Amino acid sequence: MTQRIIDRSTIIGELERIEREEGVRVLYACESGSRAWGFPSKDSDYDVRFLYIRPLEWYVSIFEWRDVIERPISDQLDISGWDLKKALNLFRKSNPPLLEWLQSPIRYAENYSVAERIRSLSPLAFSPKSCAYHYLHMAKRNYRDYLQGERVKIKKYFYVLRPVFACEWIERYGTMPPMEFDRLTDRLLAEDSRLKQAVDALLVRKKAGDELDLEPRIQPINDYLEERIAHFEQSARHMADNEGSRDRQLDELFRSALREVWGIEAL
Repeated sequence: MTQRIIDRSTIIGELERIEREEGVRVLYACESGSRAWGFPSKDSDYDVRFLYIRPLEWYVSIFEWRDVIERPISDQLDISGWDLKKALNLFRKSNPPLLEWLQSPIRYAENYSVAERIRSLSPLAFSPKSCAYHYLHMAKRNYRDYLQGERVKIKKYFYVLRPVFACEWIERYGTMPPMEFDRLTDRLLAEDSRLKQAVDALLVRKKAGDELDLEPRIQPINDYLEERIAHFEQSARHMADNEGSRDRQLDELFRSALREVWGIEAL
């Protein structure tokens, strides 16, 4: 199947349609998947994720309403979003997907000041331990499911390498790892030329659109992954466990967003 190129205006149009249909305001929207990581396949979806806010009345209701907006995947466009209140509660817990969204290199919308204010609080909320465990579990699951046979799905290497590199970044630098795969390899593999050559060769094929199906396993990469996964199973437990940002700051950020977006004076 020929890949459909979805342009930026199409995505922005979809976000505007969601605003009209749902009665919300989109605060931030970005690419979250392989396109943001820097290695999309020919048939990769456009994984658009966004944060939104509803009018004040929605939040003061006695009822519990759904705090996620999702649209069925259509023509390679996968789009969904979180309500700001949900996002801020996950932010308190150092939620890695949300922290990734906020630093995505592909941004479709950044309306109002909310996203930047959340970013400014990220050092307070970031927990090396919880984020390392998130990536470690992802790496272990994908390695177990895809890379243990004599012949493996070659493209799945990226879905194990990236979370392992994320753990490596957290251990070395104590900060949220960048989304871009190239930035991870340039920093983390600078002193391991054999492994970097193997990973770079695979990346060149991926970016060129080669069909990376079943092939013999790449032993230098498998050896590295097995050693690093075993290492992080031990080291993650000793990483810092940040208690997160202060609730008062997030409460004020939420109220401020309601004032900024909807023009509410007395709040």
